Amino acid sequence: MMAWLKSLAAVAALSLVAACGGGDDAPPADVVQVAQSDARFTILTEAVKAAGLDSALSGTGPFTVFAPTNDAFAALLTELGVTKDQLLANKPLLTAVLKYHVLPAKVAKAAVPLGQPISPLDGGIFKIDQVGSDLVITDGRNRTSKIVVTDVPATNGVIHAIDKVLLPANRNIVETAVATPTFSILVQAVTAANLAGTLSGPGPFTVFAPTDAAFADLLTELGLTKDQLLANTALLTKVLTYHVVPGRVLKAQVPVGTPITTVEGETFSVSPALAITDRRGRTANIKSTDVLASNGVIHVIDRVILPAP
Repeated sequence: MMAWLKSLAAVAALSLVAACGGGDDAPPADVVQVAQSDARFTILTEAVKAAGLDSALSGTGPFTVFAPTNDAFAALLTELGVTKDQLLANKPLLTAVLKYHVLPAKVAKAAVPLGQPISPLDGGIFKIDQVGSDLVITDGRNRTSKIVVTDVPATNGVIHAIDKVLLPANRNIVETAVATPTFSILVQAVTAANLAGTLSGPGPFTVFAPTDAAFADLLTELGLTKDQLLANTALLTKVLTYHVVPGRVLKAQVPVGTPITTVEGETFSVSPALAITDRRGRTANIKSTDVLASNGVIHVIDRVILPAP
């Protein structure tokens, strides 16, 4: 697979030379000119021009552009339910989306920080993981895009072709939880503890989020009903803030085996197997990681963790 990708990158580079006249006398080409010379990027080229970004991306840079193919843009139009003309006419949306595909540095494939938060030009983050032989991007809305060609050179940076248009986050942590059916009790608890405003703020925060099943087990363990737990705001606030860590900590950044200080003030630890040990010696498993939100990240856990009694 990787050999195939390298082959495509080489073909793209050779096609560029041919398009520019070929040979050693071929004029230099910036990232905009490279995209203009490639038939796979005609919609991207139109979008960059419509957003008025062509001059900026022709500048000295350096830039890394994650370039959606025409097929990627066609899929986005279907997803958003708009025509190409409508998308190109919406300059604020177009500008935000396009800047989300650009890094203010040259990052070749070999230098991609796998699993780490990557910050594009216009803010927000996305991440890139190695999945088998593929490099897969997770955007701010937890959609995934595959990098299909890497390291296409330009005078002011590098281009990586992708098969899906990336979109920045449109939900904060609370909104993400509300939209997730398995977090219904967590949402009720956050509301009852009057923490929704805080967790909707700029943060960033990392939330280790218990599922409804985890809360059901906690009620049995404590001998309480859900209404009794939600009415005890002091206990509820203490428990919930114990699940929140200041800062955005993706899975790859979790300090394994090191005490992690929570907003509540106490610590817990995470094992190499992604099992949390709380202050009472109880364990919870991290079942899903790196659910991105505009103001942080959520990791899903299968047990409510508890601070010291």
